[in-house]
Amino acid sequence: MTSKQQLGMRIAYLRKVRGWSQLDLSLESGVNRNYISDLEKGRRNPTLDVLERISDAFGITLEVLFKGVENIPGL
Repeated sequence: MTSKQQLGMRIAYLRKVRGWSQLDLSLESGVNRNYISDLEKGRRNPTLDVLERISDAFGITLEVLFKGVENIPGL
């Protein structure tokens, strides 16, 4: 499993724990719903800006967003 896939799974997990749909996360973060779908499937390579917007929507830090995600180069 790639780091992009693991990150996508983490985002999907955090979203589902809150009871949010992809549309809910899209509205909270300002990130397009289709982009979020692709991100959760590991098809996107998100920018730092996108990751910050998603973590802000969840009310967490980037560190917590990446918690549990393995094999990310540089961490």
